[in-house]
Amino acid sequence: MKELFIDCPTGLSGDMLLGALFDLGTPQNVITRPLAQMGLGEKYSLDVKETKTYGLRGKRVFIKALEAQPKHRRWAEIRNSILEATMESNLQEKVLMVFEILAEAEASVHGINIDQVEFHEIGSIDTLVDVVGVCSAIDHLDLERVYCAAPPGGKGFIETAHGALPVPVPAVLELAKKHQIKLLSEINQPSGELTTPTGLALMIVLADEFTRPQSLCLESIGVGCGSRTLDRPNVLRACLLDSSESNTLASIKEDFYWEQIVTQEAWVDDASPEDISILIHRLREAGALDVTSHSIQMKKGRNGQCIKALLRPKDVGKFRSIWFLHGTTIGFRESLDGRWLLPRRSGTCLTIFGKIRVKQVRRPDGNISMKIEHDDLTRISLETGLSFDEIRTKVISESSSFSPTEEWSE
Repeated sequence: MKELFIDCPTGLSGDMLLGALFDLGTPQNVITRPLAQMGLGEKYSLDVKETKTYGLRGKRVFIKALEAQPKHRRWAEIRNSILEATMESNLQEKVLMVFEILAEAEASVHGINIDQVEFHEIGSIDTLVDVVGVCSAIDHLDLERVYCAAPPGGKGFIETAHGALPVPVPAVLELAKKHQIKLLSEINQPSGELTTPTGLALMIVLADEFTRPQSLCLESIGVGCGSRTLDRPNVLRACLLDSSESNTLASIKEDFYWEQIVTQEAWVDDASPEDISILIHRLREAGALDVTSHSIQMKKGRNGQCIKALLRPKDVGKFRSIWFLHGTTIGFRESLDGRWLLPRRSGTCLTIFGKIRVKQVRRPDGNISMKIEHDDLTRISLETGLSFDEIRTKVISESSSFSPTEEWSE
C-alpha cells in the first residue's frame, strides 16, 4: 500500500496541492470528470504548466473562469450543487465536508448562522476546481495513509473582499483552533498569506495526521509551485511513499509487523483508590490499547501508583485532556514507542455452545492459533459449569467452522 506525505514549507493552498498531485502523474480526466458531473465542465479552463521557482522545477495550475462570476455564493447554493452532482458518493462526501468546515469557520468568524454564510474568494470557480480536483486526485491514488507537515502561519496583512485582514486570516485560525492543528510560528517565515482556508480545510478532511512520517521510503515526488514570488522557493511537495518499506523494522520479516504507539505514564501519590479506579476506567473507555497500574514508593517514603496507558498516536490529544480533567496528576510522561504484532483476525465459530466469538492469530511458522473471546468463555462456563480448559478443547476441535468477520491485520 501507498502513503502520501504533504510537505508545505512555504504554504498550503488548493492550487499548490493540485499542482503537486498533477506532477505525481494524476491524469487530467480524474479531475475534470467529477467537475463535469457538477455542471462546471464549460465554465472554466484548466492549464498545468511546468515552471521554476529559484531554480527548482514544479507544476503550476492556472484556472480561468469562462463565464462572469458572482461576487459571492451562498453556502446553501454550493452545498446543493455538490449534492445534485452524479459523482461517486465517497468523493461527494469529502468535497461536501471540505466546504462544510469552511462554512462553519466563516460562520464562527462572522458570528452568523451557517446558512447565512456567503463565500467570496472561497466561492469562486477556481476554489471549486481546487477542492474537487484535490479530493479526486487523492481518491485516485488509493492511499493507506496521508500525512501533512505543520502548515506555516505566515504574517502581515492581506487584501480580501472584507478589506485588509491579518495573517493568518481569521478563517485559518478558526479552522486550526477547532481541529487542533498546530501552525508554525511566523519566525523565519516570509510575509503574507502562506496557508489558505481552502488548503487547510482540504488537509483537515484528507490527512490522517498533521505530522511527518517516521521515515521516508520515497517512490515518487510531485512538486506544486505557488503563484507568489517569495524570498525562497515557493513549493509544496507531495511525496508518495511505499508503506510496506517505510519502516526498516517492519520489513525485516513479513510474518509480523511493527506498529507505532504512544505511552503516557503518571506517578500519583495523592489519589484515593476510587479516584484511580475511575481514571483507569475513563482511559479504557476512551480507547486506550491497554492501561496498567502498580504500586510504587515515591519521595518522602509515600506509597503511590504508577498508571500507564498505551494508545495510538492520533489519540494523544484526547488522552492528555483525560489525565488532567479526571486525574489528580499535574504532569505525566509521554513517549513515542512501538510494538511487534502478529497478524490476527476476528470471527465466529459455530459450536455445541452456539455461535461464539474467536480470534485467530498467524504464527511465524505459518501455524494458526485460536483464542475464544473472554466474555464468551466466561458466559459458557457459567451456563454449563465447565472449566475454561474444557471449553477451549471442545471449541478448538471444531475450529474448521471458523467464519472470519474481518481481514488479516498486516
